[in-house]
Amino acid sequence: MTAPDPDGLLAEQLLRLTRRVHRIQKRHLERRELGITPAQSRLLRTLAHYSSPPRMADLAERLEVVPRAVTTLVDGLEAHGTVRRVPDPANRRVIRIELTDAGRETLRELRAARRAAASEILAPLGEREREQLGQLLNTLVDGPTGPPCGEGPAGRPDPVEG
Repeated sequence: MTAPDPDGLLAEQLLRLTRRVHRIQKRHLERRELGITPAQSRLLRTLAHYSSPPRMADLAERLEVVPRAVTTLVDGLEAHGTVRRVPDPANRRVIRIELTDAGRETLRELRAARRAAASEILAPLGEREREQLGQLLNTLVDGPTGPPCGEGPAGRPDPVEG
């Protein structure tokens, strides 16, 4: 009989936790009836981190998806009125994507859904355990050399407050 693989067990637990987080967050999003998918939600959150409207290629790179996937996501969000395509002032052939006021409100709702999901998931933990978990997650997210290029520190404030 082989010895248990601790890293393999941790990897499985992380995967199961990720699935649970997604399931619970999806349920909280459905309750709020926002009408957007988790992938669209991710695009909105990513878009909010830009100081000026990015190109679709910038979004595709940041999201690590093919540009066509971003086009499909933007089409859906544009139909909901949460984003709009705008021409680049320096090059009219380039299209940029910007949040609308409705998009900012949707981000506030998304943030509330994430907080509700986190509260549900973290309910079994005490304050000290939550602090320890936060420190451990920061270590895992930031890695040994700090946050990945282009990202702020773990736990950074959401750029769209309101």
